[in-house]
Amino acid sequence: MRLETGQVAVVTGAASGIGLAMACRFAAEGLKVVLADVEEGALRKAADELRAEGAEVLARTVDVSDRDSVVSLADAAYGAFGAVHVLCNNAGVGSGAEGRMWEHEPNDWKWAFSVNVWGVFHGIQAFVPRMIADGAPGHVVNTSSGDGGIAPLPTASVYAVTKAAVVTMTESLYAHLKAEGASVGASVLFPGPHMLRTGLWESHRNRPERYAKERPRKSPYRTLDQYESAMRAAGHEVRFTPVEEVAEHVVEGIRADRFWMLPASEHSDRQIRARSQSMLDRANPAYLESFILD
Repeated sequence: MRLETGQVAVVTGAASGIGLAMACRFAAEGLKVVLADVEEGALRKAADELRAEGAEVLARTVDVSDRDSVVSLADAAYGAFGAVHVLCNNAGVGSGAEGRMWEHEPNDWKWAFSVNVWGVFHGIQAFVPRMIADGAPGHVVNTSSGDGGIAPLPTASVYAVTKAAVVTMTESLYAHLKAEGASVGASVLFPGPHMLRTGLWESHRNRPERYAKERPRKSPYRTLDQYESAMRAAGHEVRFTPVEEVAEHVVEGIRADRFWMLPASEHSDRQIRARSQSMLDRANPAYLESFILD
């Protein structure tokens, strides 16, 4: 798909991190951008900064876990600009789950699924039928994670499970779009290949009361800076991928109609091969036995 001046891109989770980087990159291509986020203050700041750079922006406070909220976003986008050409279902949260999987609170699962899985589906259902009906070239990008889509991360099992669901949902979307003969493409994004500085680490700041923790945490939430310090103290190398690189990868992937938006990485390739070979060999997943879960 060609990205052209005057087209419209919708990005959820757009007030910071990867979402904001994608919105800025689309704006640099001359696209009108629709920013959606649950954080009103950060959203307003992001929109003002983009407008100051000359971008045409529509900003809406949206809770992607609420279908009506996402439908209202679609109505607003089409009402303001008359079309949508790029949809990035990017909003996501961590779960705050602690302990072994069987010890996780149901609300940890409910909250993560409501945003990371239902949020993506709500975006698909609210926008894709209109994008198909328009008949113009379009593209949907769903943000997954290497933690769930490349190799599962047992230390963050709730998050990993939701992101694995995004991969399968996007594969299904791709197949349905092809069967429909639609001019809309689909991609699954694996940000990286290294760690990213995003608001995901502080997801708990936006946790709704309806999904509140049912018992006190065993330990305080750890910030990204604290995690980085602990990793370095343990002798591990810590590298970060700038969110701007992720946004560039997305733009290149849309242009190439690339389904797997997966940055080149020897580490990721090894994980993919180990998992695939385990399945082909009908062997136990030895690659999961090296994780230290304590």
